[in-house]
Amino acid sequence: MQFDHAGVATRDADALAELFGQLFDAPEVHREEFDGMTVVFLELDDGYFELLEPHADGAIARYLDSTGPGLHHFALATEDIESALDTARAAGVELIDEEPRPGAWGHQVAFLHPKSTGGVLVEFVEH
Repeated sequence: MQFDHAGVATRDADALAELFGQLFDAPEVHREEFDGMTVVFLELDDGYFELLEPHADGAIARYLDSTGPGLHHFALATEDIESALDTARAAGVELIDEEPRPGAWGHQVAFLHPKSTGGVLVEFVEH
């Protein structure tokens, strides 16, 4: 596995994309409306920032209401998401997603529960 992206919850993806673009020389490479939010990917040499701006009630809107803006999750790329989930199960990790589901950019994703991963929401992503 390798680092894929850091997901950042924000109330203003455009403003944060502009700031991160200037600070980190991270150009926008993908944008879509997905699952009630705007998702913006900014490219770095070794991964992405994924900016998540909700437009409807959902997980990111609830996160912002309870926690405020900031780091939401980090994602690891895998060539075999089913195998990665099997490994997590065998390690006793609680899964949010028992099976992969469609994610942004057409990728398959699955999340691990932060109760089992040191308080960090981890996403597996298969390109």
